[in-house]
Amino acid sequence: MWTGILPAVTTKFDVEGKLDGAENERCFGLQIDAGCDGLIVCGSLGEGPLLEFDEKLEILQTAKSAAGKKPVLMTVAAASTAQSVAIARAAAKAGADGLMVVPSLIYHTNHAETLATLRAVAGASDLPIMIYSNRIAYKVDVTPDIMEELADDARFVAIKESSDDIRRTTEIVNRLGDRYAILTGVDNLAYEALVMGAVGWVAGLVCAFPKETVAIYRLIQAGRHDEALAIYRWFRPLLDLDVSSYLVQNIKRAEVHAIDSNDRVRAPRQPLAGAQMDEVDRIVLEAMATRPTLPRL
Repeated sequence: MWTGILPAVTTKFDVEGKLDGAENERCFGLQIDAGCDGLIVCGSLGEGPLLEFDEKLEILQTAKSAAGKKPVLMTVAAASTAQSVAIARAAAKAGADGLMVVPSLIYHTNHAETLATLRAVAGASDLPIMIYSNRIAYKVDVTPDIMEELADDARFVAIKESSDDIRRTTEIVNRLGDRYAILTGVDNLAYEALVMGAVGWVAGLVCAFPKETVAIYRLIQAGRHDEALAIYRWFRPLLDLDVSSYLVQNIKRAEVHAIDSNDRVRAPRQPLAGAQMDEVDRIVLEAMATRPTLPRL
């Protein structure tokens, strides 16, 4: 459950701005059919903070239907601990297999506050938890010190490592061994993280290019690093689209071309336009024109 490719899926909306259940199920199914190992819903890429409570649960159910026996994780990312607890409790009741937890979405918690929030969420759901450590986007760094303090609670099982510092993976392993499953959360550091000890990839561009993402992971696991690196180098301009304030719009634009979906987003976001859209289109279409033939796995 805590290894492999776990897409942080986008959320699809209809022309009226409501959830598009059929398109969500189709897109989620493409991920599973390509060999992804589970799904993560309602994260940053899934526009989770802009979704209503009941919408989150609807998306969870859609993902569970598409995933079959593979795990589906709900993202817990809210302004207050009480809201986080409520999401965690409802997700557990609705059948989520686990949680990915952002300690604080708006307020930048200190060491003690981060610990308290994570323990409160764990207590509310009793589900296994992947801690989302992203000091760049969320300004809260779940450090190896905090990880060590949480290690006495078996519900904390994994780390989504998004510090943007490849040294952090080694620091966690050196400090804590295999206590936590480490999954990389930065698309354009994925190869580097996987060869340094990460056992999974919480991926973004996988939403548009699932087969290539799965191939990189499986080739690395098989020790076929040169083949994986060749695909990764081709993939790199696309992966850079994930590391942006416009990652949602960028990746949904890639989905337009790669999987024949749409780029509708929820306000205040707006779809890409003008030169910004043209540049993303250029990157995506150039990549599609030079798409590598994937080796047999």
